[in-house]
Amino acid sequence: MNIHEYQAKQLLSGFGVPVAKGVAITSAAEAGAAAKQLPGPLYVVKSQIHAGGRGKGKFKELGPDSKGGVRLAKSIEEVEAFAKEMLGNTLVTKQTGPAGKVVNRLYIEDGADIARELYLSLLIDRTVGEVAFVVSTEGGMDIEAVAEETPDKIVTVPIDPVAGVTDADVAKLQQALLLEEPAKGEMATLARQLYKAFTEKDMSLLEVNPLIVMENGHLRVLDAKVSFDGNALFRHADVVELRDLTEEDAKEIEASKYDLAYVALDGNIGCMVNGAGLAMATMDIIKLYGAEPANFLDVGGGASKEKVTAAFKIITADPNVEGILVNIFGGIMRCDVIAEGVVAAVKEVGLKVPLVVRLEGTNVEQGKAILNDSGLDITSADDLDDAAQKIVAAVGK
Repeated sequence: MNIHEYQAKQLLSGFGVPVAKGVAITSAAEAGAAAKQLPGPLYVVKSQIHAGGRGKGKFKELGPDSKGGVRLAKSIEEVEAFAKEMLGNTLVTKQTGPAGKVVNRLYIEDGADIARELYLSLLIDRTVGEVAFVVSTEGGMDIEAVAEETPDKIVTVPIDPVAGVTDADVAKLQQALLLEEPAKGEMATLARQLYKAFTEKDMSLLEVNPLIVMENGHLRVLDAKVSFDGNALFRHADVVELRDLTEEDAKEIEASKYDLAYVALDGNIGCMVNGAGLAMATMDIIKLYGAEPANFLDVGGGASKEKVTAAFKIITADPNVEGILVNIFGGIMRCDVIAEGVVAAVKEVGLKVPLVVRLEGTNVEQGKAILNDSGLDITSADDLDDAAQKIVAAVGK
């Protein structure tokens, strides 16, 4: 689960993390009053969407020459003008895709005199099975570009879960970021604050880009991106309250109601598979034969007829879907249950696109019989390769 920057900063400030004062607004009429609550005379007007690259983004309605989604304002009047331009319009960044995201919220923040921009994040380093800091002196840039062009400028510091953040860990961070006092001393406190927030709130990612050293030498978290482990949200009612459904795909929201692992993509072939690995393989082979998957969808090992029906409905609700591939290898999951769910869903919502079904494993013959006896226009496949070729050919007609 993701949250907005302003929410992340509010959460982090509760752990003592240094952030600027700011006010979140949802209407342009609030902009002036929000700015007047801040020291000024420099203000930052930030679009609040669940995507990075906001500063370099463009507003679709304002044309290719529009200013970005993060703007510096030198007066309250400028804050108000920017708010009118930004709210309600669609911001397109590298991470939103061409469709962009509508800006429903702005964060008006006090400006800062920046001396240096640094990068810092915490994530789960699966190579060592520990939470790790990833830091770089190249803050404010896409970390992927830094990793590709100057990988030596990225330093990873794994944290022993028993010892926590030690003085030795802090020293590595201080050295990697080339910090001098007072920022050097503040890093000792900041590192422990961020690690505490990460672990206590069950985060999966905490990214600060940039972490700045101000002209006065002190550290400040200038931007914050936070994602939470969805499996741990039952422990954090306060975090769940921060969820913004307007930032999520409607199909993904519906899938979450049925505990379906669903991610919308940009292709035209809908996929329903059991098992994450098999789902990835199914997407890969669709691409191998020249088409693009419209989604990742794992119904899980113990799906019911109702769950399968819901999954099928979600796939068919996507207007980009021109064909559907159901690929089930029944271990715990029974092929007859999948078949019953598919038939029930088709009868309920109709079938307007080609449907190819590959079943293998537990109760496979019963499953195939259910499909064959349904009277529906369903194409059977013998294996995954056969299924992929059939659905790609059907869509290409």
